[in-house]
Amino acid sequence: MWCRSAIVRRAPALRWMSSDASESGEFISRLRNIGISAHIDSGKTTLTERVLFFTGRIHEIHEVRGKDGVGAKMDSMDLEREKGITIQSAATHCKWGSHHINIIDTPGHVDFTIEVERALRVLDGAVLVLCSVAGVQSQSITVDRQMKRYNVPRIAFINKLDRMGANPDRVTAQLREKLHLNASAIQLPIGLEDEHVGVVDL
Repeated sequence: MWCRSAIVRRAPALRWMSSDASESGEFISRLRNIGISAHIDSGKTTLTERVLFFTGRIHEIHEVRGKDGVGAKMDSMDLEREKGITIQSAATHCKWGSHHINIIDTPGHVDFTIEVERALRVLDGAVLVLCSVAGVQSQSITVDRQMKRYNVPRIAFINKLDRMGANPDRVTAQLREKLHLNASAIQLPIGLEDEHVGVVDL
């Protein structure tokens, strides 16, 4: 797992890339550690799989439960692929524009909360994934509390808008009421449930 201290220690080793040491500092300034956290079955690993695909790190999208015999890239353990849950935090890397991003996919099950705690200590930012049907759940509240403890800035990603009963407005209201966050939508969905076709940036 990447951490700030490890990145700082490795900075001198990056100087072989250029005779100018300032380029190493520039590389570090464009490096971000981003965590993806949520309640179990909110779609964290599925979201990570899509991020890796659209940033060009992988060339095929596989499902979490491994129905095709492959499974998601972030689920490296056989038990994770069999059960369809994340048991231990997994780290990967991608590039977006000129920024290098270390993505840390964390478990959502309450039994593995310590894995989330370990990851949050090294993050520059986080994505709080929420199910548009279930909304803010018990582990969502726990993860939010942990993020506040470590002062981790975050955005909320409302997932599963194509499911029956999806209601992103209700989830946004729960962010304000249950988590006491000043939440405001930066995208609006085009249709919901089986009529969902995309989103509009505000």
